[in-house]
Amino acid sequence: MVQSLHAENIEYKDGELLYEGTLVYDASSPRRRPGVLVANSARSLDPYARRRAAQLARAGYVAFALDMCGKDSSETPDAVEERLLGDRALLRRRAEAGLKALRCHRLVESRRLAVVGYSFGGAVALELTRGGADLRAVVTFHGILSPGTPATAPLAAKVLVLHGADDPRVPPQQAAAFQEEMRRAGAEWEMVVYGGALHGFTNPDSGSDRSKGEAYDERADRRSWSAMSSFLDDVLK
Repeated sequence: MVQSLHAENIEYKDGELLYEGTLVYDASSPRRRPGVLVANSARSLDPYARRRAAQLARAGYVAFALDMCGKDSSETPDAVEERLLGDRALLRRRAEAGLKALRCHRLVESRRLAVVGYSFGGAVALELTRGGADLRAVVTFHGILSPGTPATAPLAAKVLVLHGADDPRVPPQQAAAFQEEMRRAGAEWEMVVYGGALHGFTNPDSGSDRSKGEAYDERADRRSWSAMSSFLDDVLK
């Protein structure tokens, strides 16, 4: 069947605050399918997040690029990210509002949901499952792994962490603490570490200057996407 991708911006609320996410799906099929929340920077209209949502839609999912900033916010995404990493309860609430918007879409199988997070979005993805959100799968790419409050109860979602071995934002001690957190929580989890990869290794906009601690790595990008695709196929389809 020839695919016909449909993308639209969808407004939703958390209390009185208005948010706007980007929903993408293959409109050539009327069937319901699993939903994947995409978290990157604090804004959903980031071209990178929308491109990843389109890739997921081509793979047979309804993908929704999450807005963590707010449609009319005057704050910069960087300022919002710093504030939310310091207030994980607020971070979870905003992420849950976006997850609800995805779950309620007519094409989404509400019992087959996942969240995929990049960088700051990795923290968003993990906080959702730490908070007990109804998810089957969580995937992070060069994500922030440190928790607000470590998970203690068994996690319902299966977790895949795709990590750059030389990522300065997630040093070895943070990665080790995350692994111990997963063990204590009785989680079903995996971590794939890409040798030589820095923070932002999936994003061409990261450039090639490794002195910044962030750089694109084509091989790690390709291999991590393949790992995620196999993982989601196994868990959701």
